[in-house]
Amino acid sequence: MNRLLKACYIAAVMITAGTGISCSDDNNTFEEHLTPSQILSSTPWETTAARDKDGNPVDLNDAKVNGFVGFAYFKTDGNFAIYGLNDVLRSRGTWSVDPIGKTRTITALRADGATVFSRDVDILVLNKNEFTYRIHTNASDPSEFYDIVHTRVVHPEPHLGQLILASHAWETKDALDNQGNHVDLNNAAVNGFVGYGYFNPGGAYRIYGLNNVLRSQGRWLVSLDGKTRTIIALDDNGNELFTRNVDILVLDDTTFTYRIHPNQAYPSIYYDIVHKSVNHPQP
Repeated sequence: MNRLLKACYIAAVMITAGTGISCSDDNNTFEEHLTPSQILSSTPWETTAARDKDGNPVDLNDAKVNGFVGFAYFKTDGNFAIYGLNDVLRSRGTWSVDPIGKTRTITALRADGATVFSRDVDILVLNKNEFTYRIHTNASDPSEFYDIVHTRVVHPEPHLGQLILASHAWETKDALDNQGNHVDLNNAAVNGFVGYGYFNPGGAYRIYGLNNVLRSQGRWLVSLDGKTRTIIALDDNGNELFTRNVDILVLDDTTFTYRIHPNQAYPSIYYDIVHKSVNHPQP
């Protein structure tokens, strides 16, 4: 009987130990089978904390760190998009992580593909639940830095209208009246909407005539349901000139068409302004 009890005890210990090892293996399986790049692209990330060089917490609204705060999406095709916590697009471009997971690089791009900036950060933590990097904010003083903490989050990327509009330069190619008839782009009814449009990440836009002369500049946004584009035109001193809302009819990687009502008192009169994505550097 004693031998039987002893055997049962040993078997129970072995089963328990085996179960514990299995659980431990399950916890590490995610990292063991993925590269650092695959881990970073496996989930959206939300900025949840920041610390200064002494380890003290920094409020995420503090100007020293607020530019690094938001929801980040590092996509498997090598492109990234970062939105503010209000779901407004802040930057987009390309990204990479070195093979050993020590450095993350992003290159932010304008609507015409020109580089806004490139930034390398030191990765401190990168696993399935946390992504923390160290940013040196003063190139002349390496002792000055902040650690930006991101947490895995279930947060669908905001409507792609923002990202698509900011990923291309757009040229007006056609205009249609409310009967579907083509309208010459020199016609006074539509000529004021004709040109090259650049809706850059961060909310700044510029529209040039087809002669590359600046026509309008200011701030832009797309409603989160993707149905309305708004521009707020500003003069050189930042004073508002006008605000214009238009209905988005088509917005994909090749075509951006919106509907403009010249006179709100007559909603049956409108024009559809058709733009195509083009390779045209911003003047």
